[in-house]
Amino acid sequence: MSAVTRLGLALALSFLAGISLTTVYAVQAEKNASPENRLPLEELRTFTSVLDAVKQDYVESVEDKALLENAIRGMLSNLDPHSAYLDAEAFQDLQIGTSGEFGGLGIEVGQENGFIKVIAPIDDTPAQRAGIQAGDLIIRLDDASVKGMTLSDAIARMRGKPNTPIVLTIMREGAKNPLKIKLVREVIQVKSVKSRLLEPGFGYLRITQFQAKTEMNLQEALHAIEKENQGTLKGLILDLRNNPGGVLNGAVDVADDFLDDGVIVQTKGRDQDSEQTFNATTGDLLEKAPMVVLVNGGSASASEIVAGALQDHRRALVLGERTFGKGSVQTILPLGNGAAVKLTTARYYTPNGRSIQAEGIKPDIELKSFKVANENADDALLKEADLTGHLQNDGGNGAEPATDDAESQQLPMPQTTVGSDSALAKDDYQLYEALNMLKGMTLLQSRNAPPQSPLPEGGGKG
Repeated sequence: MSAVTRLGLALALSFLAGISLTTVYAVQAEKNASPENRLPLEELRTFTSVLDAVKQDYVESVEDKALLENAIRGMLSNLDPHSAYLDAEAFQDLQIGTSGEFGGLGIEVGQENGFIKVIAPIDDTPAQRAGIQAGDLIIRLDDASVKGMTLSDAIARMRGKPNTPIVLTIMREGAKNPLKIKLVREVIQVKSVKSRLLEPGFGYLRITQFQAKTEMNLQEALHAIEKENQGTLKGLILDLRNNPGGVLNGAVDVADDFLDDGVIVQTKGRDQDSEQTFNATTGDLLEKAPMVVLVNGGSASASEIVAGALQDHRRALVLGERTFGKGSVQTILPLGNGAAVKLTTARYYTPNGRSIQAEGIKPDIELKSFKVANENADDALLKEADLTGHLQNDGGNGAEPATDDAESQQLPMPQTTVGSDSALAKDDYQLYEALNMLKGMTLLQSRNAPPQSPLPEGGGKG
């Protein structure tokens, strides 16, 4: 390779690193730069030599674009599980996903040891109806092994035209043999908020993921419940189970709907611009009526922001299983050519200063799902701490939320279900217990309410 070509490669690499070397004096500037910001010139020369060797001697010709994109992917994939290079197609998919509609199977996935792991299935999708579970390890897509396949390639294979089939081969904790599950692709329209009136006075809201319009949809759903109830609610259950997260502002706005003041979440990173504090504004949609928040191992990221904020402010009781533990913030950096970089730029902290990175939110009351067969079954769920290369918790856990006991309580598993609510208990025991807990909180609140003014002397009904 000629000296001119090598110089061109070096300049290209410098551009990729975010540095523009316009004159030879930039070399001298590098020598004067601080050690932390100095370009690794020796390592860049090594990279250039390897690139030269591949171009000259590899058994088949490879396009420069493919080589450089793969180098970028490798650089980012070794930072942490959530930093990634998004080509034009992947970037478009991300934008479509946050808008609430895309084609495919309806699975939120991550990568682990070269395989694809399910973070959570999305409600009312082929994946959820077929029984795909959080923590499932996908090892084959049709006849293709996913070992060594990039996450974006795997997602591209799972997506496709509606009404076309695909067979997923998965490994599941506790299953002796791989499971083959046939799914038919659909147009996935994610309804981020679902609602219903459980019984007079008690409402239920489920957020499946946080999108740009989630907070607006939540307000509409809450209004519909109150209309059906013909009045304000006595209490509300907010279900964040298997919610993999989404847009940060969506989570902040949802938490703000139930808080009057105080910090919702703080973000802290190396760059000063990444240090932000999001505060609540006046106005509680429930007017301080009791709340229970349901979480499990599939509750991640934005879900943990909401649960942590409501827990720290003692605005809601958090019930269920320890959450996923994704306490990092990703920033999307468009590159101008249709591609983008998804880069972890900060950690987030709950109002009490807790970092839940790789630890998760510990519920106030721990309660396993009714369908869990053994004590250690929640260990089968994929958590942030299980991901290769995850960020370590920086120890900034701050103060734990105040509780009556030093440890969170744990409800026993049921032996039988009786009474008029037995159907709910059998179908969703965590929701059943959340409703019972909410009724107790409502009763306690009414007993602690200030007494009404007495009637004037001589007043009363005749």
